[in-house]
Amino acid sequence: MSRRKKGIVLDDDEPELNLSSLIDVTFLLLIYFLVTSTIQPKEKDLPMTLPSTSKSEVPVDVEPMLIQVKNTGSGFAIVVNKTEQLDSSVSGRERRLPLLADNLQSYSAVARSGGQEPVVQMYIDPLLPQQTAMDVLNCLREAEINTVTFTEHAE
Repeated sequence: MSRRKKGIVLDDDEPELNLSSLIDVTFLLLIYFLVTSTIQPKEKDLPMTLPSTSKSEVPVDVEPMLIQVKNTGSGFAIVVNKTEQLDSSVSGRERRLPLLADNLQSYSAVARSGGQEPVVQMYIDPLLPQQTAMDVLNCLREAEINTVTFTEHAE
């Protein structure tokens, strides 16, 4: 009987991992998701005039509108000029605030009819999600109000 040698296993028998096809599939998936994704045009560009750090010497003739977005625990509530409560929590794909949008359209029309630029001050509760601020900013953009100031305190 012949004896077999017990010894070192040859390196050629070990399996290899070829990553080239995995990289190809990854790039194909990346291209697929880039091509099929869509950017919502209403959140693409918000042409806002941000305030400067220096104080202006010219007094503002138009009374600014104060929009407060407060946390109610189960959602949010929008209060305009400390008195008028408008929309509350919204959901869904459209995320519209119809009462706020109508109020802003009216305010913008009145300010422009007097030859003034509409000015809005906003306070948004820091505990609310960022999407809530974007919903209000989208309403401002629809009303073509570009002068917006954020305040830190609910007055």
